[in-house]
Amino acid sequence: MAASSNPTVRRRRLGAELRRLRQASGLKSTEVAERLRVSQPKISHMETGRRATSPRDVRDLCALYGVTDRQVVDSLMEMARESGQQGWWHAYGDIPQSVYIGLETDAASVHSYEPMVIPALLQTPAYADAVIGETIPLVTAEQAAMRLRVRLRRQHRIYDPARPLRLWVVLDESALRRVVGSRDIMREQLEHLHALSTEPHITVQVIPHHVGAHPGLSGQFSILRFADSPQAGVVYLERFTSDLYLEKPSDVQHYSVMYTHLQAQALAPDSTRLLITDAIKSYLEATNHP
Repeated sequence: MAASSNPTVRRRRLGAELRRLRQASGLKSTEVAERLRVSQPKISHMETGRRATSPRDVRDLCALYGVTDRQVVDSLMEMARESGQQGWWHAYGDIPQSVYIGLETDAASVHSYEPMVIPALLQTPAYADAVIGETIPLVTAEQAAMRLRVRLRRQHRIYDPARPLRLWVVLDESALRRVVGSRDIMREQLEHLHALSTEPHITVQVIPHHVGAHPGLSGQFSILRFADSPQAGVVYLERFTSDLYLEKPSDVQHYSVMYTHLQAQALAPDSTRLLITDAIKSYLEATNHP
């Protein structure tokens, strides 16, 4: 049972295995909590990877579930020990989206829809700085600088020559036309987006305004998939105060179908680059003729 080098993903995989073993034993989470004299939320949080699971917890759960294979128990306990380690992002302190960053670091692919802004992985430093400073009320200069450093560090994932992230982005045209920071920042950002869209592992499509209403009007979402379980996945919904992670197969399927519809309504990649070029020209003209 090989573990990923990412503690967040290890924790989630361990939780999934513990949930499978509990279900195979026929026990409900409330029954497990009662027998081990712990709270039911603790069992739930261990199974969803929201909290670390100690080797002792694993040992007790395996005993309760009737797991007698010592190799399986030892493997799960080792995963529990490794899940207590910290990922690179913990060096930056208590940062938002830490769970998502852990998933993104280990993902094989991300399919993202963004209606308002260029996605974080494709942002220039100046654009990212403007987004952080202009969209988060009361953020301090120190907090903004930390968020910017983390965001730029995340971008290493798409440049990793050993396993570049397969990134597919669908944008609403509003993300190209909304001035974030300044016209010069927007021009630089769109030139960067155009260049990245030619990379073989990055696909960018834009839904033009004339399409009208489409499924993406409900808001941003991303679908992450992993090399060891390509058919499964996690849907990530970013919210201002708390994020949502959907893993039920029916939820992942629902958003996958929605994404397919967005891809069909968006311009093809070549036509998207033409639209991006047109937007770049509009910012150049506005700069030359204020």
